Amino acid sequence: MKNIIATEKAPAAIGPYSQAIDCGALLITSGQIPVDPATGAMPEGITAQTRQSLTNVKAILEKAGLTMDNVIKTTVFLQNMGDFAAMNAVYAEFFTEGSYPARSAVEVAALPKGALVEIEAICAK
Repeated sequence: MKNIIATEKAPAAIGPYSQAIDCGALLITSGQIPVDPATGAMPEGITAQTRQSLTNVKAILEKAGLTMDNVIKTTVFLQNMGDFAAMNAVYAEFFTEGSYPARSAVEVAALPKGALVEIEAICAK
């Protein structure tokens, strides 16, 4: 079973992919860059961009009837690993202490639209 999840409360896909796929026991999101779905703009700086990326992830999960507590794994793509501490501080605000998801964080050469961060999630239902 594969159901496509889409919401106007997160940026529309900018290519041939879905915002998320519900495959029964799991929901898997595509990477979310920090585009504000209402304006199409990206905020400045890693703190605001991390917050927007995670807000986009949260909106997709809500569309599927899930919360951030359902997240079991994230991957964080950073344009600069020097931004890790600032990203991490915002990231911690979105998850319940004591039940943080597993996570990988990697530096990449570039992200779509010049974003500083992109975050994807795998969720248990």
